[in-house]
Amino acid sequence: MPHHRIGSKYKIYPTYDFACPFVDSIEGITHALRSSEYHDRNAQYHRVQEDMGLRKVHIYEFSRLNMVYTVLSKRKLLWFVQNKKVNGWDDPRFPTVQGIVRRGLKVEALIQFILEQGASKNLNLMEWDKLWTINKKIIDPVCPRHTAVIEERRVLLTLTNGPEKPFVRIIPRHKKYEGAGVKATTYTRTIWLDFVDAESIKVDEEVTLMDWGNAIVKGIEKDEDGNLKLIGVLNLEGSFKTTKLKLTWLPQIDELPKLSLMEFNYLITKKKLEGEDFLDVLNTCTEKQTAALGDCNMRNLKQGDILQLERKGYFRCDVPYIRPSKPIVLFAIPDGRRHTGFN
Repeated sequence: MPHHRIGSKYKIYPTYDFACPFVDSIEGITHALRSSEYHDRNAQYHRVQEDMGLRKVHIYEFSRLNMVYTVLSKRKLLWFVQNKKVNGWDDPRFPTVQGIVRRGLKVEALIQFILEQGASKNLNLMEWDKLWTINKKIIDPVCPRHTAVIEERRVLLTLTNGPEKPFVRIIPRHKKYEGAGVKATTYTRTIWLDFVDAESIKVDEEVTLMDWGNAIVKGIEKDEDGNLKLIGVLNLEGSFKTTKLKLTWLPQIDELPKLSLMEFNYLITKKKLEGEDFLDVLNTCTEKQTAALGDCNMRNLKQGDILQLERKGYFRCDVPYIRPSKPIVLFAIPDGRRHTGFN
């Protein structure tokens, strides 16, 4: 509508303080749910309705939910977007719904978390761990299991009595949930191990190769750079109950897809902002990328799939397999037991 004095020279919009009581009343709102930060404006809210001859709306207050190491102000979050500190509003480091869902949070977990809080008027500073613990309880019983080996300094174990020719077995993707489907596992005479696992093995130690059986490591070769090569023999009659180390492994074949394992940290370094500028407590290292190899079945992952990498944690597929030169991108999902960021 044109203004009675200046016509359409400017575009003018009602202020928040005027629009809320007016629109709430004429649109039939009976109870306005507002966070307690607006408490001082309640009298003004009702005065506008009274002066305009409008139906009074009841205000129900609740405290604003605050999370540790987190800024929730849209103005502050906009700064991160505009200054390219994140890759958009759905960045997995962001406390937006799009962000935490992209990181691997199930909507059911978010709803359960909010319902557990209730509409309290007490000021809450919540830990992220509780939310991620609820999420783990939802995803763990159903998400498929896969295997990955960290690419850097990976170690070759040669099994002298291993299969002369590679063979394949079809095994469940989740031993306790049939709905997760099956996967094909290739067994070869030479297999890859993570360096951190290999360096903890002693000569003549019996270890368990997960989804295969036991093996005894007979020899360890170490070069001047600290790189390892292991020689061992399969001992499939051995009991996994007697071994200390249960190892994930991958066959030495060319078809293993490349993985990029992404971990994320908090955007600020202070648990709770107490008057200081958030720019003074920015975290300089908020993401970590680790190159790995995955089992061949991971070529079939779709964007959004949630899985567990055995002994490495839960992940959400953000970029599926496209071609051999381009890695599958997996976002680490916190499990609530460890610090949500990384060391």
